[in-house]
Order: sequence, then structure tokens, then C-alpha cells
Amino acid sequence: MFEIKSFTSAMAQIAEEKGIPQEKVIEVIEQALAAAYKKDYGKKGQIVKAKLFPKTGDTKFWQVKLVVSDEMIYSEEELEKLKEEGEPAFAEATADKEKIRFNPEKHIMLEEAKKIEPKIKAGDEIEMVLEAQEDYGRIAAQTAKQVILQKIKEAERESILQEYESKKGEIISGLVQRIEPGAVFFDIGKTVGILPREEQISGEFYRPNQRFRLYILNVENTPKGPQIILSRAYPKMVSKLFELEVPEISADQVSIKSIAREAGSRSKIAVLSDSEGMDPIGAMVGQRGTRVAAVINELGGEKIDIIEYSDEPEKYIANSLSPAKVLEVKIMPKNKALVLVPEDQLSLAIGKEGQNVRLAAKLTGWKIDVRSPETEKEVKIEDKKGQTKNKTKSKKEKI
Repeated sequence: MFEIKSFTSAMAQIAEEKGIPQEKVIEVIEQALAAAYKKDYGKKGQIVKAKLFPKTGDTKFWQVKLVVSDEMIYSEEELEKLKEEGEPAFAEATADKEKIRFNPEKHIMLEEAKKIEPKIKAGDEIEMVLEAQEDYGRIAAQTAKQVILQKIKEAERESILQEYESKKGEIISGLVQRIEPGAVFFDIGKTVGILPREEQISGEFYRPNQRFRLYILNVENTPKGPQIILSRAYPKMVSKLFELEVPEISADQVSIKSIAREAGSRSKIAVLSDSEGMDPIGAMVGQRGTRVAAVINELGGEKIDIIEYSDEPEKYIANSLSPAKVLEVKIMPKNKALVLVPEDQLSLAIGKEGQNVRLAAKLTGWKIDVRSPETEKEVKIEDKKGQTKNKTKSKKEKI
């Protein structure tokens, strides 16, 4: 079996390069050899099983049959009656899982099977050794080649799919491979990842061979192989970057409770620590701001507000409007909150085009009205562009 042995070695080398387990290589080769044997020497309906011995190149083959009893199969009389009832009734009945139509290539009666294996039972499978063919090594190597190559390709796809499925929701590093109008393609190791336009940071530019950190948003199994969807705009991208920079997060000393993000512009992140004496904001910022600066640099200068989470809605909402100073928070019906800030803090609390209060609302899950008690002016911002509706003499900021 020299041809099979050398072919197996070649396939093992390919599999090692592709990162496919040795056991999987042997499995796909055995499947292909069994298919080739059946094609050249087998009969219709046969189930052939192969066992390959890589060190010697030897291969053994078995025919697998299901052991059946009289109760499990249709009798000749039953089959004749079904045929008389017409083709639809015959097809429906023979497809019934409770009884099967006996096929000597697939089935063996219990009495016959017991002559081979005395302890065997109905419903078990029995393996019967098939005759070895002298010229099978040469024929199999030729016949099975394309099948094996296809199986190796399928195994490679499955291996890639499983690897990146396990990395879903994580940060990886990638090199820009090519740039198209609707997406940027990244070399991420064993495959290529896609960064769609909607997942790109607004205003960010990409050049070939430029390295970026990317968030694995989704992994899809397509007819063309695994498709890895990447993101740089997804909110959790921010928290994952902080996890890489802040060891207190992986040590469960600091936890990220919520994130609100407008990618490329600004993010708010709420943090909490259950460890006594631990300053969660200080841990996130780092000495001289090195940790938060590293995240900001990775995101192209995106502003990041780190605030302390609280179970008390009033305190949490007040914190969320940072860097503005809040005088009072009043909890209103229907998940609304009225926030009073000093006159000179009103524009800061609202933010440019309402961004600060909008992100605070996303972060906390509350609808927030920001007012100045001195002027009682109310401005109602409806969207990012600052379009207003229902203007009154007083002004209010509402998200």
C-alpha cells in the first residue's frame, strides 16, 4: 500500500499547515477510501467502512449491516399488498421508521448474525470483513485523491469556523489586505475578515498593511466558507480594549456595567468596584491617564467619559452627565428623570447637538430632561442635528 502511505503523509503535511488535527485527517481519508472501494468493488446499497494504518499504509475494509428480526421488516405478503394499494401508499409505508424493507446489502437477519456474533441483538450493527484487493493501493490513491482533497478543504473550513466561533465577541489584530467601497478586508491569521462600512469608525482611513485591533462581531458559515464579520464601531469594542489595558477587570476587581457609544466621536462607560478601597475610575484611567490614553489612541482620538455606576437612579443619572455638575435629579413617572443644573453648566450638560445628554440617556436607560432652575428655559432636542419641535417660551433639553 505504498501509494496510500505516501499520499497519507502528504495529506498530513497539508493538514498540519492548515491547523487541522491529525485524527481529522485520518478520518476524512478513511471516508474517501471507503467511498472509492465501494465505487470500484462494492454493490448498490452497501455501507462500507475503512480503517487506515498510517505507519504501514495498510487499509482494511468492512461491510456494515443492521441486524433485524422478523418484526422489524415487511413480509413478502405485506409488500405485495402495499404494491396493490398504489405507488403513493407503498412509498409512504416503506418510509415508515417502525418497519423497513429488507435489503440484503444493508440488513442481516438475527439468526444469521448470531452465527457470526452469538451475543448480538436486533437493532445492533455487525461488521463483516471485505476481501482485500491486490491493486487497490494504486486505484484508491487515484480514485480517492479528489475526494480527500475536498474533505481536507471542508475540514479546514470547519476548523476555521470553530476557532473563530470561540473568539466571537473578542478583540483580534488584523492587517488591511484590500479596500473596497463597501468594506475593508483584513488578514486575521488563518482567514480573511470583513469590516463592513456600517461597522467602520466614521472618518477613519485605512491603508494596505496597516494594523488595527478589531472586534469579532459575527461568524457565518456560507457556501464559500466561513465569513468573519468584524467591527470597530460596536460599543463592546470599547470595553474589550479596556479589558486588555486594565488587569483589575480580569481580576474581577472592577466591572463594566454599561456603555453608550457614538463611534469616532464619544463614548460613556459606567464602572463599578466591589473591592474595598478600590477606585474604579482611577483603575480605568491609570497612572497619568496611560490606560485610557491607550484606548483613545486605538480608537483614533475618540473621547471617553468614565463614570461611576450606582444602583441609586438619582446618583447614576447625575454621574452620567459628567463632566457637567448636577444640582438635583428628580425621578418622574414613565422612566423619566428631571435634571437641574446651574445655568453655566447647561450647555455642558447638553453637549454639542445634544450628544452628552443623549449618551447619558443611552447609558442609564432613562429619558432625561435637563433644565436650568434660574431661567426655566427649556430646549427640546429631537435628534443629533439639533432639529427642534414644539418650541415654547421656556427651553428644555429632552432625550
